[in-house]
Amino acid sequence: MVLIALLALLLVAGCGDDDSDTAKSSGGIETTAQSDQECAKVEAPAAKPDGGAKKPTGKLDPAKANTVTFQTSCGDFTVTLDVKGAPNTAASFASLARSGFYDDTIFHRIVPGFVIQGGDPTGSGMGGPGYKTVDKPPATATYTKGVVSMAKTAAEKPGTSGSQFYVVTAEDAGLPPEYAIVGEVTEGMDTVMRIEALGTPSEQPSRPVVIEKATFSDS
Repeated sequence: MVLIALLALLLVAGCGDDDSDTAKSSGGIETTAQSDQECAKVEAPAAKPDGGAKKPTGKLDPAKANTVTFQTSCGDFTVTLDVKGAPNTAASFASLARSGFYDDTIFHRIVPGFVIQGGDPTGSGMGGPGYKTVDKPPATATYTKGVVSMAKTAAEKPGTSGSQFYVVTAEDAGLPPEYAIVGEVTEGMDTVMRIEALGTPSEQPSRPVVIEKATFSDS
């Protein structure tokens, strides 16, 4: 598993007592019925090959507004990158978006009340770009609603990133400062919550949620 065992344990507390595909309507979380009305019914795209991406050598300009917008089958959301706090991770995230790496991939893991996770070209939860970057988060890092962080394995040191990312949907996921924080959702959190509402107790989406296109902008 790409998220470490500790993450799996923590999701038990994050999910609470939810025992159906319907998310709680309180706290701004929409029900599955609402998501059905607003998320297009699409087929999952064919899996892409694992790896093959080129690791970027340059960094982003922190003076610019560096964002990645995801167009999904549930709507759009925009992530503002934390170039100062995670320069290597942000540069990689932007490069992958520019190259089309995230296009026609899925959110393969959705845990209601915790996170939505995507960025794996194979859709299996085991894939990545073929390289790693590292930006160790500060000891004070918190993983609250809207924070976008990178997944890693148990064997990898804190702040290691590939291409898999997750958006926190809990008010506070309660995670330790182990995961590189690439940025924060600054537009379209309603889209994120529509995606989250399609999660199930098995952590698999009730139907495919597709990233149709990811677009980087620095203006």
